[in-house]
Amino acid sequence: MTSNMATDLKLRDRILEQSRDEFLSRGFSKVTLDEIATGLGISKKTLYKYYPSKEELLRASLHSMMRSAGWELERIASSDKPLVEKLASALMLVGKYVSRIRGETITDFQRFVPSLWKELDQYRQEQIINRLIKMLQQGRAENVFRPEVNEQVLIYMLVSSLRSVIHPAILSKHSFSAEEAAMSIFKVLFEGAFTDEARKEFHILKNSTELL
Repeated sequence: MTSNMATDLKLRDRILEQSRDEFLSRGFSKVTLDEIATGLGISKKTLYKYYPSKEELLRASLHSMMRSAGWELERIASSDKPLVEKLASALMLVGKYVSRIRGETITDFQRFVPSLWKELDQYRQEQIINRLIKMLQQGRAENVFRPEVNEQVLIYMLVSSLRSVIHPAILSKHSFSAEEAAMSIFKVLFEGAFTDEARKEFHILKNSTELL
């Protein structure tokens, strides 16, 4: 890789990181390309060289975030750690990402870029939710969950809980972190779903190791 290519990739990464932070905290409609360019210390012309529209920049920045989440989930899923530990680590990871997205931001995306939001929501389903479901199905095969537990219902209870609790408006009023909230949600939802043996394994794990 030439030095010019390396510089080019570094700038592209900076653009994605800066724009992602802006879009997630303020939504699509309230962010301008002028503000992003100014924050990066580059011209708007340079920004257009990489991303010709605000919508393309939003798409690239959020796809980048979800790809990272997908890769991290895959790393956790493919590790040789006990399944109970992998589930807890995966939940804390998802909680970390969910905590970055405000409810008002989602509403803004749905209103102003509905087709893009639909595309991103489908990507989220394929890359994040489906990976979690596979882990839960593995848990079913290994008798980690009680037989009457429905994995898909458990996943959607989990996602709803994360969205409700791990929210900037909630976190700003309390002393617990996003990771602590995620672990509490895990304990409430999953301990009730675990078999007695898996529940004992989780308690031993919780007391003896650090997750993630």
